[in-house]
Amino acid sequence: MPPAAVTNLGYTPPDGGWGWAVVFGAFISIGFSYAFPKSLTIYFKEIQEYFSVSYSEIAWVSSVMLASMYAGGPVSSVLVNRYGSRPVVIAGGVLVCTAMVLASFGTNIIHLYLCVGLIGGFGLAFNLQPSLTIIGTYFQAKRPLANGLAMTGSPVVLSTLAPLNQFLFDSFGWRGSFLILGSIVLNCCVAGALMRPVNKNTGTHSDNLQTEEHQSEKKGQGFIQKFIDVSLFRHRGFLIYLIGNMVLFFGFFAPVVFLAPYAKHQGIDEYSAAFLLSMFALVDMFIRPATGLIGNTKWIRPRIQYFFSFAVLYNGICHLMCPLASGYTGLAVYAVFFGLAFGMLSALLFEVLMDLVGAHRFSSAVGLATIIECGPVLLGPPISGLSLVDYFGDYKYMYYACGVFMLVSGIFFFIMHYYNYKKLDEEHRLTAAVETGSPEEAKIDEN
Repeated sequence: MPPAAVTNLGYTPPDGGWGWAVVFGAFISIGFSYAFPKSLTIYFKEIQEYFSVSYSEIAWVSSVMLASMYAGGPVSSVLVNRYGSRPVVIAGGVLVCTAMVLASFGTNIIHLYLCVGLIGGFGLAFNLQPSLTIIGTYFQAKRPLANGLAMTGSPVVLSTLAPLNQFLFDSFGWRGSFLILGSIVLNCCVAGALMRPVNKNTGTHSDNLQTEEHQSEKKGQGFIQKFIDVSLFRHRGFLIYLIGNMVLFFGFFAPVVFLAPYAKHQGIDEYSAAFLLSMFALVDMFIRPATGLIGNTKWIRPRIQYFFSFAVLYNGICHLMCPLASGYTGLAVYAVFFGLAFGMLSALLFEVLMDLVGAHRFSSAVGLATIIECGPVLLGPPISGLSLVDYFGDYKYMYYACGVFMLVSGIFFFIMHYYNYKKLDEEHRLTAAVETGSPEEAKIDEN
């Protein structure tokens, strides 16, 4: 197993300059990637009645979109490694726009699955992963802060889209709203234009030598290994991240997807239900950069995986407490605490992966992780809707289930990261002993 991840990019990241413009572009691109599927839940109740479908069937729209976004990870990885982030993000914006325009002419729920879910989801994949990857090429010392600021795009866009979607629906219906949303999402093309490749000629002579060595290694690799680093499946930290996230994602998106429908189920009016999403997004908006600042401190960053584990546990506790909230006031309190928990987790979700595998392997790592995570992302909300909401006629059991998934994942992360940090410390001591020529000390550490 490899030692702790280090940045081996072959150059010195600028940690600023044009990098902040790139962060702004990622802010927009990531914002649409994550907020778009959530904001569409405003239309769920009306589309459900229009097509006469069940809770679980309408939940598949967001689930297919999110799953396609995750399943498109490896394809996005190959394109980013081959062409860079800028053209991929621009293509993603055009793809999502096309999907929403086609969906506005939908005649049945399957049409929405294919247009909004499949085509739109792949477009979002081309927006999400390139934005995450390019941040790692511009930042090292300030990377947690940069990632936190970029991930703040999700709640900012969501807090805007949630009331906007309700207004668009009241004014133009869901078909007209989808046409307008298709034009709005073209802003991702503008965001992609900001993602200028980093100038790699600013490093030292030794940095340039490392780049040449890295390129010569890639020339000897096969086609698949050249674009996707499958050796990550032998990486201890990556496997811990992957296993824990497979459980986590069963309960990650469903509470957000069903927040507005849950409020309407309790007799709360449509605008107040939509405002719950805005409250959630407002808290989420401020906690993400704050989490990035905290994660960048000298006390947290060396053991940032524990911070992430705490965020997962906190989410689980919030979902278990949600059914105890009664009335609009109770749901408003839940939305605030859930916003804190969700924002912490989201700000750290990809930073901890980069911390585990290193920025130079991140593009492949996120592509491999998302294709495997698309299963839980796809099945989480529909299983909650079909097995729990449709069966019991109440949303509280769905929130209980999501809370259990998050708690189990959080406990797993705490235990396994303790083990991983312990093994990494042993490997560092062993490596240091070998480099200093102390075989006796190396044997003692090995035993």
